Amino acid sequence: MRHLKSGKKLGRTPSHRKALFRNMVTSLLQHERIVTTEVKAKEVGRLAEKMITLGKRGDLHARRQAIAFVRSNEVVKRVFTEYAERYRNREGGYTRVLKLEPRSGDNAPMALVELVDRPVREPAKEKKPAKEAAKKAKAPEKKEKAAKPKKAPAKKAGKEEEKPAAKKTTKKAAAEKKAPPSAAKKKTAEKGTE
Repeated sequence: MRHLKSGKKLGRTPSHRKALFRNMVTSLLQHERIVTTEVKAKEVGRLAEKMITLGKRGDLHARRQAIAFVRSNEVVKRVFTEYAERYRNREGGYTRVLKLEPRSGDNAPMALVELVDRPVREPAKEKKPAKEAAKKAKAPEKKEKAAKPKKAPAKKAGKEEEKPAAKKTTKKAAAEKKAPPSAAKKKTAEKGTE
């Protein structure tokens, strides 16, 4: 009989299992949601709820117990301030486990563990147009900067005007220019043969 033997072993040694759960609880309390396997998700949710209960208790002994388990002092501070206030009127049930589709590599059942009543953040789709608008606003500035150097320099008194750049020649004009020298060569060749 398994009396007083709570929790899953997960095929790990006790030290490995404890380290795994400490890391996962710290990540859950820091990011407010994580994706893992179903079995681990249920255990992590159970342990995270204990940490939030310590935060609600709020005394020095509870803080020291939380620091002994959670790996980050910043996360412990967040548990004792933000989460304690958020779940002040809730008697347990601070986490939820949502099943996901199986993992593609080994077909393990996956789940999402998250804190309930967490604030909803804006989706990423709404942030992209704001970034694009900022890029468009910056683009005219670049064009103006590029246009400034193209202006002709101011003329100084006493100096001659600069000559305009030579015009580009077309194929016809180039052929006409090349024709007279070749005709001249023919004339000189005729004179030499006489």
